[in-house]
Amino acid sequence: MARRFDPIYLDHNAGAPLRPRARDVMIEVLNDPGNASSVHAHGRRARGRIEAAREQVARLCDVKARAVTFVSGGTEANMTALTPAWQDRGAPVYLDKLVMSAVEHPSVLSGGRFATADQISIGVDSQGRVRLDELELAVKDAEQSLVSIMVANNETGVVQPLREIGTIVKTYGHFLHLDAVQAAARMPIDMDAWQADVLTLSAHKFGGPQGAGAVVVGSTARVPSALMTGGGQENWRRAGTENVAAIAGFGAAAEEALEEAVDTRHFADMQTRLESGIKAVCPGTVVFGEASGRLANTTCFAVPGIPAETALIAFDLEGISVSSGSACSSGKVSVSHVLTAMGVGEELARCALRVSTGWKTTEAEIDRFLSVWPKIVERLNPDARHRAA
Repeated sequence: MARRFDPIYLDHNAGAPLRPRARDVMIEVLNDPGNASSVHAHGRRARGRIEAAREQVARLCDVKARAVTFVSGGTEANMTALTPAWQDRGAPVYLDKLVMSAVEHPSVLSGGRFATADQISIGVDSQGRVRLDELELAVKDAEQSLVSIMVANNETGVVQPLREIGTIVKTYGHFLHLDAVQAAARMPIDMDAWQADVLTLSAHKFGGPQGAGAVVVGSTARVPSALMTGGGQENWRRAGTENVAAIAGFGAAAEEALEEAVDTRHFADMQTRLESGIKAVCPGTVVFGEASGRLANTTCFAVPGIPAETALIAFDLEGISVSSGSACSSGKVSVSHVLTAMGVGEELARCALRVSTGWKTTEAEIDRFLSVWPKIVERLNPDARHRAA
């Protein structure tokens, strides 16, 4: 009888498994009625859980708790941040343009609340890093604008040169938004060093629940205008009855993830093991962004002649979940806009697979992936095992 293996999940960048502590906290909250805006004991208890979670998320970002506003997820967080209308020390400020890189998440590429005519895209180099000369050219003579850059890419894991970006943006007097959805809990967050005005998060990327996110401001004196208006929840920054259970789960996950963000050696060791192993099988393997700084949990690679969609199905039949791109692009036949912006040819881009690890990943699971990969290569394109890089 063939040996059965437990399913292996290597798609944490799409969404991480819920952490047991987060699940326990959420169940506890779901069993306890109470609107956080109510003044009775149940309402006060709900309010206390939200404020405790705010402290936990703030520690993950090394900011004061009052800087954190809870929203429904990363997309709403980005939509909130991407607005021409801000309050700066009590005075309204209207930003002229939105400047963003070509490799941003679709929720940023949509432009948020900026008109299409007011959006400017800048290029990246072959490693996926923002071209600083293009950024400077776009902002140096511009009216006061918003620059939006992701801290780390969801497909390749490439980390942007954030200090340099922040210096350019602030030298010319602009506002800076950093999308940290993929970076949070995978690297230290330092809004001061990056000179960010606003940063956005999503809980489900590091073991919190889906449907919970946060907008984090560098200063409560400078905030984007509210996207959701109506009531006075979240200090008038986001109207609507708070999802107490999801927020509490977000906080619990953030607290557990803080140590992982500081010490990524375990993930780095698994990344080295994985990439060495796939190159040993196919010397012609291309690892995208390999020459740049990357998140230790993310490997995006391609073997010429092995289509990603076919390989993904083969892995799925072996009980291993990986991705052929970001989850927001799943089901689409089009080539990754990230790889296209990096200058990767269409034929190679269609072979790109993404492996992303997280809090639940073990070395044994990486070894299982590496034991399956040669069989898949042999079945799909045996010549790839002998083709040099």
